[in-house]
Formats: sequence, C-alpha cells, structure tokens
Amino acid sequence: MSDKAVITCALNGVLTDPKQHHVPVTPEEMAREAKAAFDAGASIMHIHLRQQAPNKGHLPSWEVGVSKEIQQAIREACPGVIINHTSGVSGPNYSGALDCIRETRPEIAACNAGSLNYLKVKADNTWAWPPMMFDNAVEKVKDYLDVMNAVGTIPEFECFDVGIVRCVGMYTQVGMYDGPLEYNFVMGVASGMPSDPELLPILIKLKRPEAHWQVTAIGREEIWPLHQRCAELGGHLRTGLEDTFYLADGKKVTSNGQLIEAVAACARRAGREIASPAEARKIFGTNR
Repeated sequence: MSDKAVITCALNGVLTDPKQHHVPVTPEEMAREAKAAFDAGASIMHIHLRQQAPNKGHLPSWEVGVSKEIQQAIREACPGVIINHTSGVSGPNYSGALDCIRETRPEIAACNAGSLNYLKVKADNTWAWPPMMFDNAVEKVKDYLDVMNAVGTIPEFECFDVGIVRCVGMYTQVGMYDGPLEYNFVMGVASGMPSDPELLPILIKLKRPEAHWQVTAIGREEIWPLHQRCAELGGHLRTGLEDTFYLADGKKVTSNGQLIEAVAACARRAGREIASPAEARKIFGTNR
C-alpha cells in the first residue's frame, strides 16, 4: 500500500449544467475552484472543457485555445499542480480531443479503455435519456495512446466495468502501451460497476500488479463508504463536482474544496498522509 494518497479533483465534468449546479466553466472559475481543491489537498486537477460563449457553458468544447487558457489559469493559481485532461468522445470524430492532448501536453489524460452501453432508468421505468453507446473500440484507444506516448502524457485508464479492467492488461501484452500504469475504477454509473466497496478486492486482483489505481465514485451520500474502503486498501482518491454534489451526511456542497476536504479525511482515517504535487509526480512517474 502506498502510504501517501494522491488526490484528484474532477472540477466540472461534461454533463453538469452550470445553470443548475455550481460547476466552473470559464478559466477564472476553473482557477478559483482548482485553488479551493488544491488548498484542501488535491494535487491533480481533472478538467473538462466547456463552450465559453454566453449561455453555452453547458455544452462541451474541444478548442485547443480554451484548453490552454484553462490550464494556464489553473497552473498560475496552483503552483506545481498536475493537469489530468479529459478525452472522452462518443462517435467517430474525436480529433478535437486528440488535438487538445497533442497541443497542450498535459501530464496525465483520461484514456477510456472500453465501450459501455450508457443507460439509466427512471422511477417510472422509462429511460432517463435515449440509450447510447460510449464507444471505445481498440482502434480508438490506440489512437489516444499513440498521441499520449508522442507527447509524454501518462494515460489514466478509465474502467467502467470488470471486463474493461482486464482489457488494460491486454493492451500492454500486445505492445499498445508500455509506460507507467494507472487504473481508474469508475463506479456508480447505472449500467456499469456499482458503488460497492466489496468489488474493490476483485478489481485490485484483476489489475496489473505494478499499477496504481484510484476510484471514481459517482452518486450521492452512498458513495462515501467506497471512498473510505479505497483509502484503506491503498488506492488513490478522486472526487469533485463531476462525480457528486453530496457529502456523507447528505449535505449538498457548493464547491470542489468541500469535497476534497472530505475525501482527504478518508485518507487520514486510514492512517495515510496526503501527497504533495511533487510526491504525486514521483508516485505516478510523470516526467515534467
């Protein structure tokens, strides 16, 4: 088990609407929220990009200029911080995501490691949204890995289901990737892995032995036992307004800083210290 727990803050996500929730959109807002999370113990900021025009902040953007402005603002507000860039795109056109990684060279970037039927059913037994496929074929994964390898970006392998965890090992077997390994077990998506702490020993068993791992816990107050078990088993920690708006007592938060304070407390209860950005770079093997 790593004595030091690296904390990632997922600042805003792709689905959260700033008109309904306190998610940051502009470079200034992203920097402010990153600073609150940084001061609470987060060394890594996972960022999504939104359109910057008035009343368009609920829509995603893949403009390289927007990515550069947001990263610069966050780095100025949080000296030494590590950027973890989103890359998730459904459909065949993901050139914008590749361009953002290629041109901005983040230390870490998400690499969605397999496909998932992205589904949810409402209480009245109808679909919460039209059923969709979050498609991540092997060819698509390879395109991301090739770009990340070219610019020295470490992939964070996003695993939404047990079989996807196993796929990551196959990618290394066939030579698609041979650098530092980091798994992100995404738990709580209705059609993926549930937020069940009892799953963690199985997932740890299935990952590559040398790999670091963390949990993305999506949900409400029910996710906090999962964060605690993750800390106890030696995983790294992630939370933020992309993943939840609620603390363990059911209180709704208004800032990423509140969530990072809570997840840092999970680490400390497990007897672990919080890693600084410099320590996080050493743990994950970033080269800058």
